Amino acid sequence: MDFLDRYRDIVPEWEAFRTVQSRPLVSTARINTLKIGRDDLLERLAEQGLNCQTFPWYPLGLKLDVESPGKLLETLLGFIHIQEELSMVPPLLLDPQPGERILDLCASPGSKTTQISAMMENRGLVIANEPSLARVAALRSNCERLGAMNVAITRYDGRNFPRGLFHRVLVDAPCSAEGRERRGAGVIARGSCQRSLGLQALQIGLLKSALRLTVPGGVVVYSTCTYAPEENEMVVQAVLDEAEEGSGAHLEKVKTPGLRECPGLEEWNGIRFSRQMHSVARYYPHINDTGGFFVAKIVKS
Repeated sequence: MDFLDRYRDIVPEWEAFRTVQSRPLVSTARINTLKIGRDDLLERLAEQGLNCQTFPWYPLGLKLDVESPGKLLETLLGFIHIQEELSMVPPLLLDPQPGERILDLCASPGSKTTQISAMMENRGLVIANEPSLARVAALRSNCERLGAMNVAITRYDGRNFPRGLFHRVLVDAPCSAEGRERRGAGVIARGSCQRSLGLQALQIGLLKSALRLTVPGGVVVYSTCTYAPEENEMVVQAVLDEAEEGSGAHLEKVKTPGLRECPGLEEWNGIRFSRQMHSVARYYPHINDTGGFFVAKIVKS
């Protein structure tokens, strides 16, 4: 049996979902307002005859019909950053404000970190945490290229991040990455239930840590690029159950105007989830012509 078949009963328009997996994604990028204004960037690209189109749902998102967009001068100068379309959703849901303290618990390569910094207009503090020394170089390089000056980089195991209080925390968790299949075939072939369950313990630990580090009334956004309920609803449910025994937390509805999302699952393999799980969002590649993504927004009581 194909590994994806286990999702047959939870994914709408199943055949369309299967078909789209073999279609490559269009290159997308984010306009970096720390370096250039949106209108100036669009004018610059138009003068060069470069074919691009802004997202209908996000004015700073671009679809680029060009070869090797990473080699564009605009990329090298930090005017744009190559970033998958749905990857731009979690920072928007986090909604960081200038002057706040923000933690990106799993930061490398820095796409979301630098988006957060731009949304804050370089005011306030962003802690970009990346435990892997091998991945810190890319994180630092992107922050420097994009002019994210309010970012400090740390290298803690996110599950044991030192005590501190942040207004908002992003947990873009390590995952089985099934939703990235359109960026390069083979990801789904490496998937397994055992792998997802192995990642689950790490993901729960990271999300629990994020809630611990958030001020009362603060926001935690949890995201993955996988379809696996073991890494999505089951992780969020486990952390919510534990939070209810302490200060408490609840899910806030994830809604991004212009994007179509599917609600979270009510049940998986005999395990029932809280009715709150309808508030999380599942993004499937055939519905928005994107990759696959899962996002939950948690508010600490």
